[in-house]
Amino acid sequence: MAEQVFLTNFTPSQLQEWVVSLGEPAYRAQQIRQWLYRSLESDIHNMANLPEELRAKLAERACVSSLRPLQHIRSVDGQTEKTLFALPDEQTIESVLMRYESRQTICVSTQVGCPIGCSFCATGQGGYQRNLTAGEIIDQVLHFARLLRPEGLPVTNVVYMGMGEPLLNYDAVWQSIVVLHDSQALSIGSRRFTISTAGVVPGIDRLSAETLQIGLAISLHAPDDELRDQLVPLNRRYPLSELLAACHRYVAQADRRITFEYALIDGVNDELAMAYKLIELLRGLPAHINLIPLNPTADSPYRASRRDRVVAFHRALRQQGMKVTLRLRRGVGISAGCGQLRSQAGDHQQGQRP
Repeated sequence: MAEQVFLTNFTPSQLQEWVVSLGEPAYRAQQIRQWLYRSLESDIHNMANLPEELRAKLAERACVSSLRPLQHIRSVDGQTEKTLFALPDEQTIESVLMRYESRQTICVSTQVGCPIGCSFCATGQGGYQRNLTAGEIIDQVLHFARLLRPEGLPVTNVVYMGMGEPLLNYDAVWQSIVVLHDSQALSIGSRRFTISTAGVVPGIDRLSAETLQIGLAISLHAPDDELRDQLVPLNRRYPLSELLAACHRYVAQADRRITFEYALIDGVNDELAMAYKLIELLRGLPAHINLIPLNPTADSPYRASRRDRVVAFHRALRQQGMKVTLRLRRGVGISAGCGQLRSQAGDHQQGQRP
């Protein structure tokens, strides 16, 4: 028997070619896509307008989803939910649903583990295994879309801020955005996607040339190379001078503001001197700074900044005219930080960096 394929791995044209290769008319591909993305159907046998013979053929040769939920937890306030998934090769990833007043945001993973190795991140501590396919990324969104549907709520935003470095898996990430944006799929507006990168300069340049305008977030966490080399090892390859030059090129070409994420770590990067360095670093860029008190991991020496330091850091940025938001710490009680649930489950096997 031929190896089963995962339907969400196909682009629309690829799905059509595959359906035709089964001896079926091309229009059946569009019917299948309607079931996958509009009806959010998870069982091939329920695709009622497909002939019974085709449904049997599909059930034998294809799967609707590449993910198997292993664990699902929800915060006490109900605003944050996290699922640990098993992949076809039994590797594990995790995704988060965050509920706000007017939007439902899905935070997806793009790799099994992460090759960047940030010292304060549970995923970075767990090592790297492989890239996810486009279908494995899409399936994370569809899982939560099915969960939200009984409440009459759509997925409104997708952020590529989970496990992995999205710009090191560019092709699969971009395919997932194009598919989810499609009006025949979930029809998520392009500006409701955000890619977060630790600073992969070639990926930023590639992103700036795309026709779809999506959000870009930079995981900065330090205002100088010396500290950033320690916290974000990728900085040794793409130091701040190169990263900021790429950001200026992105703004000039894409005409979009960039979000800079800054995790406040007690006694490490939260002194007022660091705030003033950050102001000088980003001066002249249309930037929004997102301050995030660290979501600590069990084995890490790092802890979240004290409240008084957070307030002082935030005040210093605002007084100098910087656009800044202090992000609420969501999901601390359910290990919603990147890679935390996976590491607690004991599934983070050490991998090799590419």
